[in-house]
Amino acid sequence: MGKDSKAKDSSKGKGKQAASGSDENASKGKGKGGKGADGLGTCTYVKARHILCEKQGKINEAYKKLQDGWLSNGDKVPPAEFAKLAQEYSECPSGKKGGDLGWFPRGKMAGPFQEVAFNTLVGATSAPFKSTHGYHIILCEGRKN
Repeated sequence: MGKDSKAKDSSKGKGKQAASGSDENASKGKGKGGKGADGLGTCTYVKARHILCEKQGKINEAYKKLQDGWLSNGDKVPPAEFAKLAQEYSECPSGKKGGDLGWFPRGKMAGPFQEVAFNTLVGATSAPFKSTHGYHIILCEGRKN
């Protein structure tokens, strides 16, 4: 569960460095998202893509591709590029759809997945984290009430 704390801490992990760079833009463009300035933790629905792998080594390989292509430069991962990696790496049935989970409400996803999904800025990619289903990376595509 040490991975969960990494995903939440914006001072650690290249994925969150990229996310923190988009904090200003996300809060300015999404003012009606909720009570918080950045809308985190206050929205009711999130739109996300994810990559799910049973083995930590495989999720780390996918994350390295995200880092090498975008995150290490502070760039956001384009949804179409994330979708290609999801099709290649994800072991979830949603991988065939580029990892697209669509819109889902708070309370639908279990434990750490929900926590990370609802606390990742729009356009940002989470660091790898573990859940009861395996290891995930999430790309947040939207939030609404």
